[in-house]
Amino acid sequence: MTTDLAVPWGIAFLSNGDALVTERNSARLLRVTQQGNVSEVATIDGVQASGEGGLLGVAVKRDMVFLYYTAADDNRIVRYRMSSGHLTSPKVLVTGIPKGNIHNGGRLAFGPDGYLYASTGEGGDSSLAQRLDSLGGKILRMTNDGKPAPGNPFGTLIYSYGHRNVQGLAWDWMGRMYATEFGQNTWDEINRIKPGGNYGWPVVEGKGNDPRFIDPIVTWTPAEASPSGLAFARGSLWVGALRGERLWEVPLKWDGTPRTPIAHFTGEYGRLRAVATTPNYRRLWVSTSNKDGRGTPRTGDDKILSVTP
Repeated sequence: MTTDLAVPWGIAFLSNGDALVTERNSARLLRVTQQGNVSEVATIDGVQASGEGGLLGVAVKRDMVFLYYTAADDNRIVRYRMSSGHLTSPKVLVTGIPKGNIHNGGRLAFGPDGYLYASTGEGGDSSLAQRLDSLGGKILRMTNDGKPAPGNPFGTLIYSYGHRNVQGLAWDWMGRMYATEFGQNTWDEINRIKPGGNYGWPVVEGKGNDPRFIDPIVTWTPAEASPSGLAFARGSLWVGALRGERLWEVPLKWDGTPRTPIAHFTGEYGRLRAVATTPNYRRLWVSTSNKDGRGTPRTGDDKILSVTP
């Protein structure tokens, strides 16, 4: 679709089929048309990019644009209005999400229930993942105003906990929720997310077979995956792999259990990060992340690819 970007991190589509794309390190919010033309919407004030932090997730609902970014003291979620192609009326919705040089989470997505979901990391302090008084290592669920969504299991923003660093959120045709998560040294994960679920970090990495925790439905070694962006299309979950440098297809059975994962483009485009489904569900937009300090930039990097699922 387009070339010569710098660490594109999040992709969210507007109603006309154009997309908003975040660049992590530059703090630029870009508009990419269906023809691949790129223009800058804004450089976001207050972003302090370092390590894995910066301008991260983006979500769109009508004329509202939601951004997740690393600020001076925390990670936060801010809502803007979009008018005539410009951002106006910034409102800070959530502050106090732990930040670190690693594990800042950052994915934003609207669920089929109409509420905004956000993934957070534990900022390098693994103990935060099990603490219900911290927003670190969690999946959050909120209203458009940043308030806890009705029915949240603890009456707070927290929807699930015990996460290390969730990087992708998606829902299947039945509204079942899934998330990708970086492991440490042994197992990366796809988890089926349930309200109030404890996913075990830092007590368990991968499948622990411990009744206190929910086991992942798919695991890989970090060399195969480091799973980031996640989308659902044509009966499968689609996962962008960073260290694994491939696009994973995970076909689902009707009950939501996975079939054997299939690897696409292994080593062909380098590190793959964002994965998003176009509004007509006919294409996936997939971003490379070869300029993030851990990849080897290739001619034209970073790119957004258009893939038929």
